[in-house]
Parts: sequence; structure tokens; C-alpha cells
Amino acid sequence: MRFLDTEIPGVVVVDPERIEDERGFFARTWDEGEFEEHGLSPNLVQCSVSWNRAKRTLRGLHYQTAPHQETKLVRCTSGAIFDVAVDLRRESRTFLRWVGVELTAENRRALYVPEGCAHGFLTLLDGTEVSYQMSERFAPEAARGARWDDPAIGIDWPAPPSEMNERDRSWPDLVSAEVAR
Repeated sequence: MRFLDTEIPGVVVVDPERIEDERGFFARTWDEGEFEEHGLSPNLVQCSVSWNRAKRTLRGLHYQTAPHQETKLVRCTSGAIFDVAVDLRRESRTFLRWVGVELTAENRRALYVPEGCAHGFLTLLDGTEVSYQMSERFAPEAARGARWDDPAIGIDWPAPPSEMNERDRSWPDLVSAEVAR
């Protein structure tokens, strides 16, 4: 695997290294030791999948508060997404900055999102499926979010969303949320 740092400390793009032959290819997508060697949490306790019917479906921006903060390893297994991580760590030099990466079934990239960062994505194709590996179980009492179009973050989405649930539509701006205080 190749680990590519982004401008946000701890947010890492993980590319599989393919071993190809006449049958196709083989590639590792997870290795506890390699993640540890790169300073990334190897703890995985939950895996989830998100299937999205329509192109331009937006999910996020989601995060969990302490003591349930989580890391996520996100991969698109069918279709394509514009995947976003937002740094919510007040002590970070990149506080409120974001990184966006296109994850597709073809490029097989993953985005590692560390604790203290919000995560969201916009589907780029109909019938898109996203796989998550997480370091903590979902804790409804710790679930939080920020608005997808929060001006304090200023994410440059590739298109406006056409599908979004009410919860994601009604998250507060970060200036009014606990994370920005």
C-alpha cells in the first residue's frame, strides 16, 4: 500500500499496490502493521456500507464527540464519490480546513479520516456504494454534524447536492456548534 499524506495532518489517502497477472490483480487494502508504521490507528471494531440510489446524494458532515471519537477508512466499492475530511481539532494548524478526494470503484483508493475530523461525501454516479471501517462503534449520543455548506469551512463541492436527508440538511454552522467554541 502507498500512504499519501494530505495537507491535513492525519488525513491520508491509501492506494493499493496491485500485483497483476493474466487473471487480473491482487492488492492488500488493510494491514495492521503498515497502518501502525505510518502512525495510523489500526483499531477496527465496526464495518458499514452505504448504498446511494442517486448521483449527487450528500451524506455528512458527520463526527462523534469524545469519548467516542472515531477514525474511518472509507472506500468506494461501486460508483464514485467526492470524499471530504474537515479538521475540527481546535489545536491543529489546519483547524476548519478541508481535503476532498475522488474515490471510485476503479481507482480503489481509500481515505483515512482520523479522530477529530468530520467526514462527508457527495456521490458522483447513480448506484454508488461506500464501505467504512471504523475504530469505534456508532454512539448515537455522541453523533454530531456540521452543515455541508458551512461558510466557515467553504467546501468546493463538484456539484450541488440533489438528495440529502433532513438531519444532514439541518446540522448547525460550526460557529454555533460546540466544536468552534
